[in-house]
Amino acid sequence: MAVGFICSQMLACSSSDSSVEQAPQTIAGSVLIRNAVIVDGTGRAAYPGALRMLGDTITDVGDLAPRADELIHDAGGQIIAPGFIDTHSHLELIMHEDRHVLPAISQGITTVIVGQDGFSPYPLQQWYQKVSAGGVGPNIASYVGHNTLRSSVLREDAKRPASKDEIDQMRRLLAQEMRSGALGLSTGLEYDTGIYSNPAEIIALAYEAKKQGGRYITHIRSEDRDFWNALDEAIEVGRETGIVVQISHIKLSMKGLWGQADKVLERLDAARAEGIDITADIYPYTYWKSTMTVILPSRNLEDRAALKFAFSEIAPPEKIFLTLFEPDPSLEGKSIAEIAAASNEDSVTSYLRLLRQSEALAAERGVIRQEVAGIVAHAMSDTDLATFMRWPHSNICSDGEKSAHPRAYGTYPRVLARYVRNQKVLKLEQAVQKMTSLPALHMGIADRGTLAPGMKADLVVFDPELIQDHATVESINALSTGIDQVWVNGELVFASGEVKEALPGQIVRKLESQHNRINAPTAPPIEF
Repeated sequence: MAVGFICSQMLACSSSDSSVEQAPQTIAGSVLIRNAVIVDGTGRAAYPGALRMLGDTITDVGDLAPRADELIHDAGGQIIAPGFIDTHSHLELIMHEDRHVLPAISQGITTVIVGQDGFSPYPLQQWYQKVSAGGVGPNIASYVGHNTLRSSVLREDAKRPASKDEIDQMRRLLAQEMRSGALGLSTGLEYDTGIYSNPAEIIALAYEAKKQGGRYITHIRSEDRDFWNALDEAIEVGRETGIVVQISHIKLSMKGLWGQADKVLERLDAARAEGIDITADIYPYTYWKSTMTVILPSRNLEDRAALKFAFSEIAPPEKIFLTLFEPDPSLEGKSIAEIAAASNEDSVTSYLRLLRQSEALAAERGVIRQEVAGIVAHAMSDTDLATFMRWPHSNICSDGEKSAHPRAYGTYPRVLARYVRNQKVLKLEQAVQKMTSLPALHMGIADRGTLAPGMKADLVVFDPELIQDHATVESINALSTGIDQVWVNGELVFASGEVKEALPGQIVRKLESQHNRINAPTAPPIEF
């Protein structure tokens, strides 16, 4: 949808570039963004109009005339949409050094949901207080991490399923964190130490999260070799407990699974028809970033056969790159094939050697392995990605973190550029819905995600013809272009490529945000 087309067909656009002017007369504190195209987040068609906000709240949307003395911004015919809600983020890891959270706000994200993959800030109330005291750019919500609970209870003896008494201890800690406002329970069942848990442990904790009014979000136990059993496990958690289930960054990351996205969605749709509220999020890249051990689910660091299978079916050595390697940072950015060639080794031998080095350093430091080594692997099909993206119950997420993958800076502009403007996988209004009201629905956030009176004034102003991601594996922190303004709770936090001083982000807590079940009224369904 071109700005020029919108301007010529829907409204007379100003040639100004987001100019700010004063109306002749005042409504104290009121801000009007006019000469815009409204994409309200519900999936409804775009329309010309203006938006007024007062304090942190939207007061009017539509055909609005300036009022006395309110501040006026001219959108120049660009899109106004709700601020994007990122349902899977790891950007809590940078908030101590970047209060503005530039990777998020620079691409239009106004709410980030952290505590993912089984790891969360702990204790949550203390972390919330620290974040609030220092100020933060976007809004923040968090899940409670299963691995974090296991670390607190099982400590060093965590490479096994938990006992009943240990599960009871974890349930008490989970309830405590839920009372602090967490959205629910998150698991990372491909990661240590969640990989050692059994389904009964997960179901017991999910029962507790449901009892506390929470949800369940999961990095399933396998995204490759044992995918179907892992998917069934996630469905069974919802069936057994009645909890809302979200599958994190849904993907088929093994060649033998490529082309089966429709089969996955059939299984998920059948679960939904059964009454299980199961959804998913997805990022727009065919390569993932994770730990070096994730392609060895047995955690046997001598298992050459398992690694050969991974190189054959998941990603070849020339498409696996070290993104972090604390034992020898000079290797970062190189492929396993390059490292093997330089060492006169075969790729299996090199990988296992590097893995042992990283494990030794992690043990020496007493940290989790992802803090010392990580990889990016090109392992998915773009056709499957597009199929998952079209599913009416999938929303966009970034899985963004401090380093190593361009998704931290580029996810949302990439969807709007590649999958809307270029490939036409989604219409603009559909994509915005998947970035705003749909994630709000999936996370149970009631007051964000649509442009309507009474909603929080989280906004993004962008040019749909110019929006473009620029982050790559080689340049992961390159800022996107085409994002003109980002507002959080009625305050401008990013404009014309620059961070503003305001830190207006709020903590979004579970007790303030519950509003949906599987049969709750929602925006009009997405049509394809």
